[in-house]
Order: sequence, then structure tokens, then C-alpha cells
Amino acid sequence: MPSEKSMRSSLRKQERNRSVRSATRTYIAKAVKAIEESDQDEREAAVKRALKALDETAKRRIIHPNNAARRKSRLMKRLNTASAE
Repeated sequence: MPSEKSMRSSLRKQERNRSVRSATRTYIAKAVKAIEESDQDEREAAVKRALKALDETAKRRIIHPNNAARRKSRLMKRLNTASAE
């Protein structure tokens, strides 16, 4: 059973991490939208921002590094498919 102090610190970390996780999801969503609708330069810029956000989130252990790698891979696959068309 966790102590009260560790629970308080856990809640603080949870609160801080929630905004980072949410921002990362927003960057990913914007990148996907850009891939579907924008020109090549905008696509690459949006994907680059999303990849950076995923790297930072994984580095800070907010999401698991394998989770970040999987999402990055899927995003790049989408970008490359759209660029080939």
C-alpha cells in the first residue's frame, strides 16, 4: 500500500504528464491530417514535429519507448505512402 507522500507525488506527476501526452497526440493528429490534405513541405514539417514530440515523450518515460517507436513507424509509413502517390 503506497504511502500518502508517494501518492501525492504520483498525482503531481500524473497531472504533469497528462498535458504532455495530450500535446503529443495533438501533434500526431495534425500530422495525419497534413499527410492527407497538405502539400509535401507542410506534410514533412508536421511529421517532423510529431516525431520530435514522440521522442521527447519517450525520453521522459511518459510513454514506453517501444510505443513511441511504433507510432513513429506508422506515421512514417503513412507519409511515405502519401508521398509515393
